[in-house]
Formats: sequence, C-alpha cells, structure tokens
Amino acid sequence: MAFTLDPLPYAHDALEPHIDTLTMQIHHGKHHQAYVDNLNKAIAGTPHEGKSLEALVKEAGSISAAVRNNGGGHWNHRFFWESLSPNGGGTPTGNLASAIHEHFGSFESFKEQFAQAGATRFGSGWAWLGYADGKLVIGSTPNQDNPLMDISDFKCKPILGVDVWEHAYYLKYQNKRPDYLAAIWNVIDWKKVEERYNVVK
Repeated sequence: MAFTLDPLPYAHDALEPHIDTLTMQIHHGKHHQAYVDNLNKAIAGTPHEGKSLEALVKEAGSISAAVRNNGGGHWNHRFFWESLSPNGGGTPTGNLASAIHEHFGSFESFKEQFAQAGATRFGSGWAWLGYADGKLVIGSTPNQDNPLMDISDFKCKPILGVDVWEHAYYLKYQNKRPDYLAAIWNVIDWKKVEERYNVVK
C-alpha cells in the first residue's frame, strides 16, 4: 500500500491568527504532499516497499537519502499537525507538567530553552521535546531528520516537534523565526503531548 496524505484534523484557518490560512494550505497540501509522493517513488519496487513509516524512518540512514528526507518529512509533519490544535495553548498539566518543572525548573524556562533550540538551528530543521535516559530533553535536527533515525545526532522518544523550516512561517513572520516560535505556544495541544509522554516514559 502506498503512503497517503491524511487530512488535517482541523480546518486550514483554525489556527489563525497564530498560523495563517495560506501557510497551512501550502504547508500541508503542497509541501507535505510532496514528501508523501516522493517517499512512494523512493521505495517503489524495493525491498522497503510495504514497510511501516516508523520502520523506514528508523532505518533511514541505511536505506537512501530519498527515504531519509521524504520519509522523515512525512513522519515529522504528521507528528506536527497532531501536536497543534485550535483549542491548544495554555500550560501542560498532570505528569507532563511535573516533569517539565523537574527537568527545566519552570514552564517559562522550558519555553525559553525550546525556543532557543529552534531559533539557533541553522538553516532548515526541527526543534524537539523528547524523553531519553529517564528525563525530558530538548534538541534540534537538521532538514527532515528526527530523533528516531539511526543517523540522528539527537536521539530521544519525541513527544513534541516544531517545524522551523521557513515554509512553516515565512508568509506571516518573514525572517522572524523567534516570533513564530513565541506564537506557536498558543496552538500547542498539551493534552496530546502529555498523552505521548505517558506512553514513552
């Protein structure tokens, strides 16, 4: 079975004014679709056809650059869309809130460290919150790499990923990536992030 692009779990305009409608239409319908299409081309007729997306991503470094880039792009974006919600924002609760306070001192300190990881990622990439070695960790990856990949310099079980490619924010924020990273907290779905944390810890 070929991979397909799932519809967004909300309308294209649902994250306004923090993420604009046109960006969502292009980001999901053009960029994400291209990753899906190119991933299908990259594995067609190979022994990797029929593998799960998770399996392809974990083995990406030993398969091909096309699978690394497009498989990562598909996995990362699917994870990203599910991390956002028009009813998001606010602060984490429960086990996740306790862990954030334990490992980063406060929610504000966590946000500063996460924004720093995203703002200082040179070129295109992703900022991540994940779980590794018994604690929450923050890091970033280049291009469409992610912390599950065998070739990643930053490894963890991700629970939150934020896209810092220019196509994720340029129409609204231009070159002001820190402004985008500040605004995105208004649409982070902390219930979903906590759900992931409770599974991986």
